[in-house]
Amino acid sequence: MTRRRAYRVSGLDCAEEANKLRDALAHRPGVLQLEFDILNARMTVTYDDARTSSDMIVAAVAETGLTAVGWEERRAAAQTFWELHGQLIMTGLSGAFVLLGFIVHWIAHHSLADAVARSHGEGGHYLPPAALVLYGASIVAGGWFVAPRAVSAATRLRPDMNLLMTTAVIGAAAVGEWLEGAVVSFLFSVSLLLEHWSVGRARRAISALLDLTPPTARVLTAEGKEPVQTPVEDVPVGSVAVALPGERIPLDGQILAGSSAVNQAPITGESMPVPKAPGELVYAGTINGEGTLEFEVTRRADDTTLARIIHLVQESQARRARSEQWIEQFARYYTPAMMALALCIAVGPPLAAAAPWRVWLYRGLVFLVIGCPCALVISTPVSIVSALTSAARRGVLIKGGLYLEAAGKLKAVALDKTGTLTYGRPEVQQVVPLDNHTPQDLLARAAAVEADSTHPLAEAILRKATQEGVPVRRARECRAIPGKGMEGSIGGRRYWVGSHGMMHERIQETEQAHAAAASLEDAGHTVVAVGSKQHVCGLISVADGMRYNARDVVAALHALGIEKVVMLTGDNEATARSIAEATGVDEWHANLMPEDKVAAVEALVRQHGQVAMVGDGVNDAPAMAAATFGIAMGAIGSDAAIETADVTLMSDEIDRVPWLIAHSRNALHIIKQNVAFSLGVKLLVVVMTLFGAASLWMAIAADMGASLLVTFNGLRLLRPGEGGLPARG
Repeated sequence: MTRRRAYRVSGLDCAEEANKLRDALAHRPGVLQLEFDILNARMTVTYDDARTSSDMIVAAVAETGLTAVGWEERRAAAQTFWELHGQLIMTGLSGAFVLLGFIVHWIAHHSLADAVARSHGEGGHYLPPAALVLYGASIVAGGWFVAPRAVSAATRLRPDMNLLMTTAVIGAAAVGEWLEGAVVSFLFSVSLLLEHWSVGRARRAISALLDLTPPTARVLTAEGKEPVQTPVEDVPVGSVAVALPGERIPLDGQILAGSSAVNQAPITGESMPVPKAPGELVYAGTINGEGTLEFEVTRRADDTTLARIIHLVQESQARRARSEQWIEQFARYYTPAMMALALCIAVGPPLAAAAPWRVWLYRGLVFLVIGCPCALVISTPVSIVSALTSAARRGVLIKGGLYLEAAGKLKAVALDKTGTLTYGRPEVQQVVPLDNHTPQDLLARAAAVEADSTHPLAEAILRKATQEGVPVRRARECRAIPGKGMEGSIGGRRYWVGSHGMMHERIQETEQAHAAAASLEDAGHTVVAVGSKQHVCGLISVADGMRYNARDVVAALHALGIEKVVMLTGDNEATARSIAEATGVDEWHANLMPEDKVAAVEALVRQHGQVAMVGDGVNDAPAMAAATFGIAMGAIGSDAAIETADVTLMSDEIDRVPWLIAHSRNALHIIKQNVAFSLGVKLLVVVMTLFGAASLWMAIAADMGASLLVTFNGLRLLRPGEGGLPARG
């Protein structure tokens, strides 16, 4: 039977460890598939339990010098004090011993005993026994966690940076450079400690999402007494919970009583609180405003929208960017190549030209140290996870480094019209009064007749009347005219509200009314006529409202160098032309069926290569699948969109699309900076080594410094100001 199990692997901090685990497990009988999430220290194994077992997998991991426990058991298997702080303690001891050894060495060097030693020809290479012991203790402490991994690498004939550094330290001691060997051991231990810290910093950024949900909920009991504080994981679906003003909402639910404004920024990145009333949904992790809310729990704690987001952010590490994959493959061959070159430098000149053995052995050791790939292998995953986490905080859920990288290389963007460039609901666009009426008169009469209607056009008219502050008195004796409109009495007079065709049937359509209606319909608007028995009072045009910032977003995409922005819609040509001209898109296609949208996106891919399709959920799923990647908008309440889209905008703010592109390009720029800087530092020290101007401590300091700088550079992507356009909220 095939099983799939996740493990928490202590010490899984970079691609080197992942490669080591892959080498140890991939070819074992029964192991079918391996997945690594370095930033969460998680390894997922798919295996045939008839040929291997979980215990055998754990034992195989132990052979590499690492420790694995089942993912579900990681909290129960609490780390000991030594596991938590052992590396810090041993690094501190290594530093203390090397410092004490240097002091003893320095005193001895300037003592009478040293002068006597120098007179016998030992010179500056005289090493007092006490200093030798202290340097040896420093080497042992610094290599305490490194040596077991180095031995494992040597026995498996898979050189890694642990073996590389251990070889350098042993070599330094062998040629009598005990001080430099101790310094290398200490500094490498420091670099591993800092690497562990930097990866932990990125892990904590993801874990911070978990802190958005309160651990308990106020749940009403059947007796209806005071709410009882209950752990969220113990609250069943159907329970009634209470959220007080200013509290985080603990679970997803539907409001039963109360009204408030809820800050949904932790999930959607929206800058303004969203008004909530009975019947509307609230989400775990969002912040209640000024009112008390009583809501029915609709999802368990492990199935809330926020829980899904956290799960997908964690899972996104499995979809690695091509740059991550390249670095991993590069490191696999780079380390043994560096060891071979170091060997050539150490023995080549002495054998070929009788050069001094000690000098060239030392230079080979320096080359060995600078060849350590630490800076390269840690910088890219830290940058990727920082960028993914930063985007999630802004309501942009990216399913992996692969799609983050693709967003930075986009050449064309296809936009669905309805719900993307527009709000996806009808809105009043123009109010055209006729026969000496005012716009307020027209809205008041139309709203009075339509007050009890649930038709989308009626709701649009009522919203407009409310926005304009027009008082609405419900009409009396209202009746529907099927397929045409409504009529009712206002102040004893009969009024009707209906379509252009209804106006024509009543033989009340004047030339002025006809011209105005035709003009509005040519612009893609639906015409609602308002009249009485005497005349047509005026026209109200309704259309799907264009987003207030749609034109600015299209302009921002062009400013980012997007070669073509295309609008795709199933609407008629008049409506499509109107929105296209208003937004400034390069190209538009109307009257499209789903398969037509797919064909249009495929044509863009053939022409431009990297193409994103932006839609409002899964309705555009086929077209999204045809693009390089799909972006779903406004998916806070849509499980399907969250699960299926490659990038999900939790709010319906379309300005997140140019933000995503700019953020991705910034992340790629930082990764390129890190790779170039890491290789540049190594090249400089290599050249210095060949000319005898570099030392062992200089090489390890350069490597550690490069590792620190590229790590901090990658972590910049977590800051609110990094990543392109300013974030809202």
